[in-house]
Amino acid sequence: MEVSNFLKKHFKHFNAASLIDAAEGYKKHLADGNKMMITLAGAMSTAELGIILAEMIRQDKVQAITCTGANLEEDIFNLVAHDFYERIPHYRDLTPADEQALLERHMNRVTDTCIPEHEAMRRLENTVLKFWEKADQEGKSYFPHEFFYQILLSGDLEQYYQIDPKNSWMLEAAKKNLPIIVPGWEDSTLGNIYAGHVISGDIKNVHTMKTGIQYMIELADWYTKTAKEESTIGFFQIGGGIAGDFPICVVPMLHQDLQRTGVPLWGYFCQISDSTTSYGSYSGAVPNEKITWGKLGIDTPKYVIESDATIVAPLIFAMVLDM
Repeated sequence: MEVSNFLKKHFKHFNAASLIDAAEGYKKHLADGNKMMITLAGAMSTAELGIILAEMIRQDKVQAITCTGANLEEDIFNLVAHDFYERIPHYRDLTPADEQALLERHMNRVTDTCIPEHEAMRRLENTVLKFWEKADQEGKSYFPHEFFYQILLSGDLEQYYQIDPKNSWMLEAAKKNLPIIVPGWEDSTLGNIYAGHVISGDIKNVHTMKTGIQYMIELADWYTKTAKEESTIGFFQIGGGIAGDFPICVVPMLHQDLQRTGVPLWGYFCQISDSTTSYGSYSGAVPNEKITWGKLGIDTPKYVIESDATIVAPLIFAMVLDM
């Protein structure tokens, strides 16, 4: 409880107070018998959020995850190539020539962290291609996260592990077969690699990989089965973009497009973002605006924390875990 007690003592106002309120609301939501979805935008896996997110999964503090394709794969890049990563604390001072030098060394920069192409991306490509080709030859199709679950549970990558596997959120998710939604997976390194293998003919059927529309259908089925008036689903959004916009729309789709009744709205909402409200910047609308879209209700607990998610999310999760 040291972290929680520190936060409660010192985080009294402004975004600090919102952090406490959101964490307490998260805990109450779960204590009341409800479920929680976490959405991951940005480069949270490269920021190593997996260290604490894996523990959240182990302790059943999250029941579903929606994330970008980058967050899906980058947790595994980190798992198998962590020792080859390079941190560049002076990244704000890099010149175009410095960036070119990183390119020539095959070091792909994400803010202050460089991901090694050969040890991370190509190492994973060699393994994942076998699973893609096998499914393709058998006439089967899977979601992106299902291919990763197969790979992680097969043990094929264990020889390459360079972090404690308990700090990989994807590995913990695979063990629990946690529902994962990955909209726009095509916009990822492995999405590009998959397209390349389809173009080259290694993969004969492009639909060996299931699509975003199928993800929405899957999400609609899961939400319908899981959300009840006595047990709603909360929405904890880290960042903006498609990771948050895509899944939150399942509720108005069920209501307005499918004309279903008795489907509850999201029962909790929190967004961590350093964006401010303006045209195009605050992705997915501020909480009260979401009421007009049929996503949240008047009484839904709503929290906005305008700060850096790499700082805020681990602190909230620490409070949820009573650390």
